[in-house]
Parts: sequence; C-alpha cells; structure tokens
Amino acid sequence: MKLSAMLLGALAAYAYAQAEMDRLMDLKLKHWAKMRAEGAFDNARLQAVAGPMPCVNGKSGPYSCSKVDMLGFLSHQDMGSSTKEGNDVWGWTSSTGREFGAVGQTDGTAFVEILKDGSLKYLGRLPTQTVSSSWRDMKVINGYVYIGSEAANHGLQLLTLTAPKTFSIRTDLTAIYSGFGSSHNIVAHEAKNMIYAVGTSRNSACKGGLFMLDVSNPAKPVSPGCVSQDGYVHDAQCVVYSGPDTQYNGKEICFNYNEDTLTIVDVTNKKAPRQISRTPYAGSSYTHQGWLTSTTNMKYLLLDDELDEEDGTGVAANGRTTTYVFDISSLAKPVNTGYYQSPVKSIDHNQYVKDGLTYQSNYNSGLRIVDISSVESDPTGKGFKQVGFFDVHPEDDSRVYFAEQY
Repeated sequence: MKLSAMLLGALAAYAYAQAEMDRLMDLKLKHWAKMRAEGAFDNARLQAVAGPMPCVNGKSGPYSCSKVDMLGFLSHQDMGSSTKEGNDVWGWTSSTGREFGAVGQTDGTAFVEILKDGSLKYLGRLPTQTVSSSWRDMKVINGYVYIGSEAANHGLQLLTLTAPKTFSIRTDLTAIYSGFGSSHNIVAHEAKNMIYAVGTSRNSACKGGLFMLDVSNPAKPVSPGCVSQDGYVHDAQCVVYSGPDTQYNGKEICFNYNEDTLTIVDVTNKKAPRQISRTPYAGSSYTHQGWLTSTTNMKYLLLDDELDEEDGTGVAANGRTTTYVFDISSLAKPVNTGYYQSPVKSIDHNQYVKDGLTYQSNYNSGLRIVDISSVESDPTGKGFKQVGFFDVHPEDDSRVYFAEQY
C-alpha cells in the first residue's frame, strides 16, 4: 500500500512536533533537577514577606526592578507544599471585589487571598488528584476553579470557591471529570461557559487538540466534541469575535498556539468545528502562547515562541526575548508584521494584554511590562517599549531554563 506524500508529510510533522515537546519538557526537568540538587528548594531558603518592599534605585530587596514594587511573598513551603515547587498561577476577582490566586504546585494547588494592602493570606490547598507533576494549570469561571495536570490519569478537578471546607479531593470537589487523563493547559472562555483542555494525549481521538467541555452546570460537565484537525494545541485564547473580518462577528473563535503555527478555528458549532487558517512563521521553534492586543477590535495578536531563543532561530538568534506581532484582519490569512525584542536575553513563556500593556512572564528575567499601544499605527513592533519589570531570578538573565517558582 502506498502512502500519499501529504500523509507522509503530516506524519513527519506530527513526529517532529512531539519530539520538540519532549525535548522542551526534558530541558526543564533537567534544570529543575539541577536546582534541586543545589538546594534551591530547601526549607527556609526564602522567607515570607508580610509588608511592601518598594522598588528603590532599581532594587526591591535582592530583586532588580523598575516601577514595580513587591507587596507580598509566600514560598511554596508557606503554602503547604511538601515538594516546595510549583509552576503556574491564576488570579480572579470575586463578585464581592475580593482578589484571590490559585497557585499550581507539583503536589497540588494552593489558594491565597490578595488583601487590600497587597499582602498575601494563605487559605489552604487542594492535593493533586493522582500523583505529583511539574505541570499543573488552573482557570476560573463563575466562582469555580478548573484544574488539570500532566499527572497520569489526573482528569479535571472542579472546585467551588465559595465554600470549600478542608480542600479535600474526597469531600470538597464539585466534580472530577475523567473523560481525559493528563492535560498541559486549561483554557477558559467565560462568556460561553466553556473549558478547553489542551495538550491531552496525542494518541487520543482529539490528538491533543481542543478538548471541549461545557460547564454551564459545573457539577455535570459535558463534552460536545473536540478539535483535532491540526493536532496538539499547547495553549489558546477563545473569544466571541468582534473584529474586522466581519463574516465571523458573533462567532466563537479560538486562536491556537500549535507548536509550529498560529492556528485559528471557528468552534461555534461544537459538533463540526472549522479550521480557518494555519499560519507558520519565520524562526519558529516551539509556538507556545499568545494573546490578542485588544479584545475590542481584535486586529492584532502577540505570539511567543519558547525555543527560538534557545535554538537561535530567526531574529531570536541574538538571544533576546522575542515577541512576534501578527495582523489578523483576515482570519484566513494572518500576517506576521514584525516583532519586539526585550533589552535582556531570556526565554519567554506567557503573556497577557490589558489596556495597551503586555505583561510577560519570562524565564530568568521575570515579569516584563511592555507598552504595545503603538501597534495600531505601527504593527512592526518598533514602537513597543519596556516600561517596567521585576526580575524574580536575579542570578542571571541567560538563555537557559531556570524555574521562576519560588
């Protein structure tokens, strides 16, 4: 039996993408093991900070900074973790105006309240559903937190945040969804009461793509389908579209970051999602995450690639954190119009945009705040400017993986 050139190409691309993800995860695990051996996670290495530490003359305590103050700090040890390691955070504001944070840890999820003065109050922690994992992700919709993990057979934990008693996986969970086992990220679309688990098994029918969950009734999540056309999705942003490509106005559109492409999908019809475009770009090494520059006009988005600095590909060969700018005026034909490079050398991870500023979380160089308000007049990125930062890993800013997980 002869295989078509198209099928052979698809199989080769699939194998390459999986190998790149395996390489990326292996890089992280090796560096975390090195840090562990060097005592980076030892008890009492880092002390809680109860009061503010203003940024003065470029320093907030031992941390380099600019226009960003430290208001509070808790270590993973302070938040009940036995492994004292973590990987992610997610924050939300309750209907009463209180601010909370969910902190992903190797062995579970910790919960904190951000008080009015910016200090942190530890509330408790929910253990992992199965075993420990270096990857855990949390999102919140309407007072419920949805927690996935790379831990084997973990599924999706659903916990109401209004009245947890002991944060027990036996008595306090609203539900545990077991339609998938492990996942890499959880994507929330609040406007549609939809959760999309991404990075589930590549060998499943969904192929690691958008695994859809309708959580209109959090106690009984239902999966209406999945998006498998372009395989593994590492992260995504889903919106009710209101941009310049008017044929899609009112549609539910997901912008997927698919390891080597920006892939845009119409998921309005959950039983028959439609891939609108699949766009590669020069210098891609591992397409990681991104965000729309505005959820009002939806004309541009920013994309970060997690391995371009490490691999020295394209414009990222100089090692400086590189952010790619895309014009998505036509959802069918996105165009990479330019890029922004940080003043420092480090690997990018995630970014979120609010009011003309992108808040970037980078390895080694920590939080970087970039003014992107010029994107409408100059989409090349040349007008972007760093306006603040807080370096949570002051030891160096080299192009290597060191976990920002204290």
